[in-house]
Amino acid sequence: MPFAVQIVSSALKELQAFKPYYQRQIADAIDRPLPYQPTLPTRHRKPIQVTEASFAFDPPLWELRIGNIRVFYDVEQSRQIIYIRAIRAKPPHATTEDAL
Repeated sequence: MPFAVQIVSSALKELQAFKPYYQRQIADAIDRPLPYQPTLPTRHRKPIQVTEASFAFDPPLWELRIGNIRVFYDVEQSRQIIYIRAIRAKPPHATTEDAL
């Protein structure tokens, strides 16, 4: 059974700041593979070891890479919910921590 995806209000505002073309790319990347195996590391998805960010999250925090865009999320396994916490552009030569 797929996990439900919930985008928190601050992440929704960040999503709306992107151009429609990128909004569709982000939505596709979230809707297609993510609900089925959100905690399986892949080429574009990995857990990141951070203790602090500019947004609230429940560890572990996961990163989904879509080109230069990063989607940060955590998972509540017991209720099968993925919480999208932030959606940010990562400038070239910056680190993931810079985007947090």
